[in-house]
Amino acid sequence: MSTDQHTVTGKIIDLLAAEGCWYETFQHQAVRTSEEAAAARPGYGLRHGAKAIILRVKRSQRDKFFVMLVFPADRKFDSKRVKVYFKARDIRFATADEVDTLTNGVQPGGVPPFGSLFDLPVYAAPQLFALDRIVFNAGDRRFSLAMRAADYRRLEVPTEFDFTA
Repeated sequence: MSTDQHTVTGKIIDLLAAEGCWYETFQHQAVRTSEEAAAARPGYGLRHGAKAIILRVKRSQRDKFFVMLVFPADRKFDSKRVKVYFKARDIRFATADEVDTLTNGVQPGGVPPFGSLFDLPVYAAPQLFALDRIVFNAGDRRFSLAMRAADYRRLEVPTEFDFTA
């Protein structure tokens, strides 16, 4: 691991090692999109990418909160399903500044699907667990990590509901 990577990268690797999980890592050029990331990860396609997005959910003027949605990168999330699930008046992507604050400096595009590291509730699409392995940027746009989907489910314990289109 390079010394200029975000501290969350080491936390994820330490967690997987402590839990005896299989994983593999990839160093690559900085990527921003799921398509760019898939091209940089040999042996993995777009569908293996565990896309993590942070949304702000607004139920009322006073009831606003952030959540993380995780789903296969070849899918889109259905904003109507998400709004219904959370009984929300409005949802939107977290701004770059909000992502920075919530993740202690992880850049958009580098946010890993471990919302528990940032005190964010995690909601995963069930389609993610139809895969044997998932791969994601692990706190850095230049560093990806692959692991078994079943280990991710066991370690992160996301709430599952189908919010994909």
